[in-house]
Amino acid sequence: MMRLSTQPIRSRRLLIVASATATAVLLLGLGLECGSRIPDVGKAVREPSSTEDSGSAAPTNPLALSVFEQPHPVPEIRFQDDQGRDLTLANFRGRVVLLNLWATWCAPCRDEMPTLDRLQSRLGGKDFQVIALSIDRKGIEAVKDCYREVGVEKLAIYLDPSGKGTRDLAVPGVPTTLLINREGGEIARKLGEAQWNSPELM
Repeated sequence: MMRLSTQPIRSRRLLIVASATATAVLLLGLGLECGSRIPDVGKAVREPSSTEDSGSAAPTNPLALSVFEQPHPVPEIRFQDDQGRDLTLANFRGRVVLLNLWATWCAPCRDEMPTLDRLQSRLGGKDFQVIALSIDRKGIEAVKDCYREVGVEKLAIYLDPSGKGTRDLAVPGVPTTLLINREGGEIARKLGEAQWNSPELM
């Protein structure tokens, strides 16, 4: 029986190992680079659980709120109020802003809108403002109809029918909510619906 030389096999194995190592390093590098650009990477807020003391796994945080160790810069997105006036987030500088991106056709958005309304009613003023920014292409009438239907009374109407703001903010879908400090830096983000007037979020 003719024995095949092991030299080519060893060479091929070395080549495969080297290639796999290089690929892993490249993917790791890309992952780290991409992760640094994702605005919702942060330290998740987790409610204390009595199960932690017993050594069992803690439950997933129902708030799913990411709080950042350092404020993230926020693009100066443009939008309009119900009078058609052009605004940016700079118009609200000096106040803490809860920026909620939503749409009337989004069921979870409609569900959480009354809780945002109650939050604005309770805390809104010179120090705090809820900006419910609609991305509806149908414009102000669609938002007014929705407000009437779900019982919103205190929230002002803000519109970005172009959807450019959601792209600039790297928002993956609606509803998404950003907490912005007085200096205009994003300090927390919530993906999905929340009970905004709940004691946990208050």
